Amino acid sequence: MDNYSDYLNIAASVVGTITLGPGLRSVIWVQGCPFHCEGCISPEWIVDKEAHLVKPEILAKELLENPEVTGITISGGEPMLQARNLTLLIQAARKIRDVDVICFTGFEIEKLRSIPMAPRVTDLLSNIDVLIDGKYIQDLNNNQGMRGSSNQRIIHLTDRLLSTDFEHITRQVEVRVLNGQLLFVGVPPIGMLPHLIKKVDLELQRIPQRMEEYEWT
Repeated sequence: MDNYSDYLNIAASVVGTITLGPGLRSVIWVQGCPFHCEGCISPEWIVDKEAHLVKPEILAKELLENPEVTGITISGGEPMLQARNLTLLIQAARKIRDVDVICFTGFEIEKLRSIPMAPRVTDLLSNIDVLIDGKYIQDLNNNQGMRGSSNQRIIHLTDRLLSTDFEHITRQVEVRVLNGQLLFVGVPPIGMLPHLIKKVDLELQRIPQRMEEYEWT
């Protein structure tokens, strides 16, 4: 029987987006987070519960099923709580294709290098190209770049993505439908989410009318 610890517990994944880093990327969000940042855009992913369990090597194949994907972005939830299996995911992915990796974390890197679980975290850090660290602070959201708030740091752990200006990259959001629910992919500009939600609600209300207007043959 497989061991529960052999699986990643993820909240969601998307194959092929341009909103969370350079090029065409795949994104995963892990389930569970020790932080409860005010204004978190995904509070349902904070809860430490079983969401979707998947083996790292299987998820790697799914994330790279599109041959044009050149990178993987990892967010959450809190990725460092699943450091071992995320390391296995990245290693499996790079056996398929030499992808770059961006990872968000609520921990500061100094903490990550000193906490008891450091060996597993160190392995993960050694496989990441860019780390965006620090908790999200709503009052410090300056509406700039790929980080959520200005206290968060863009830390280049390799020189692979040095040419990308993460500090001033234009914020973008894609809307996806995943298992019947809306998924917003990206770092949203201030005020965008309420507007998008309202617009989507209006469109959903118009669906019955459109069905009636359609000429069935």
